[in-house]
Amino acid sequence: MVSVVVTDDKIVAVGRQGAVTIPAGARVVDLGNATLMPGFIDAHTHIIGRELKDPQSDDAAVRDYESIGAIIGVSNASKTLLGGFTTIRNVGAPNFDDMALRKAVGEGFVIGPRMQNAGHAIGITGGHCDENGFKPGLMDGGIKEGIADGPDQVRAAVRYQAKYGADVIKTCATGGVLSEGDAVGVPQYTYEELKAMVDEATKLERKVAAHAHGADGIKIAVRAGVASIEHGSFLDEEGAKLMVQHGTYLVPTLSAGEAVEKLAKSGALKGLRAEKALAAAAAMRNGVKIAVRTGVPIALGTDAGVGSHGTNGHEFTLMVEWGGMTPMQSIVAGTMNGAKLLGWDNRIGSLSAGKLADIVAVPGDPMQDIHVMETVSFVMKNGFVYKSASVTPALP
Repeated sequence: MVSVVVTDDKIVAVGRQGAVTIPAGARVVDLGNATLMPGFIDAHTHIIGRELKDPQSDDAAVRDYESIGAIIGVSNASKTLLGGFTTIRNVGAPNFDDMALRKAVGEGFVIGPRMQNAGHAIGITGGHCDENGFKPGLMDGGIKEGIADGPDQVRAAVRYQAKYGADVIKTCATGGVLSEGDAVGVPQYTYEELKAMVDEATKLERKVAAHAHGADGIKIAVRAGVASIEHGSFLDEEGAKLMVQHGTYLVPTLSAGEAVEKLAKSGALKGLRAEKALAAAAAMRNGVKIAVRTGVPIALGTDAGVGSHGTNGHEFTLMVEWGGMTPMQSIVAGTMNGAKLLGWDNRIGSLSAGKLADIVAVPGDPMQDIHVMETVSFVMKNGFVYKSASVTPALP
């Protein structure tokens, strides 16, 4: 049995029961036969707006009121927190809605995870980060919306996102699954453009997260100095070794691969998007195994929004069942490795004295059954209990 002592928003002591002094008058929460862990970290989410399975998601960009995405994001944030994810990295949202949601969470108006945000993702004209499939003139984005071509525009786009609160710069280095008219793995930015992006972000003390499916695009992004490769579906041995050399993280988003594969097989995704979904999902199963075998650092990310918010814990299961990771490797990916990627490992990621009191419990032993990571029974963030069978929290 283990005891964790929390004062205000910090962990002050951790140790075996009897070896830790419990302060007089402390409220004791006995979680019984549960495994205690640090709050989970999802390094790739899209918490703003409708989920892909929502039948209105395809044309939401031209039919929804501008504020509806942020309002839906409030519900998504609550589901995410109660699923055990006390910290997320949101890698792309319109209208700086992610910044608004973070402010609302921080000021206590709504509940949700701690957020590191990207604002608008940065991509080429007509690429995966652009809004495609509409008539000319309808969704023509500019630098303010993250559409940038050439090193000079790329630098300006980075500065604009940083100006309005971006903690991390998100880019699309290759085509994607759900975008119209582009091949899933084809490189979209040149090395020179990505290097300009990384250099500018570095000057502004920010990291770059690169959406990249194809092997060539992964290598271009890694050589340019990005901090993480998002998805990495068609990763090969050469790319994996390059990532190890550069210390580049892989955020595999297996939940997204599973979600789009199911939608393609059911007929909900059609045409080129269905073809890309099936190809990427099949490749992911191999790419993540290569990364694990080669020693690429891996951080958990779900791409929630493609899949369902609140079910983020399913990624632990997929990292074991698809990726061949051990249960402990998957847990580290969703805790300490995520904290290191975000640059917050001095604050979160482990149950250690002095760190923020983000504490999660699951029933039973995930070393024996990784599926228990999907049924969180206790959630504490910043010392406040949001979910517990024995405590009824006073939520905002």
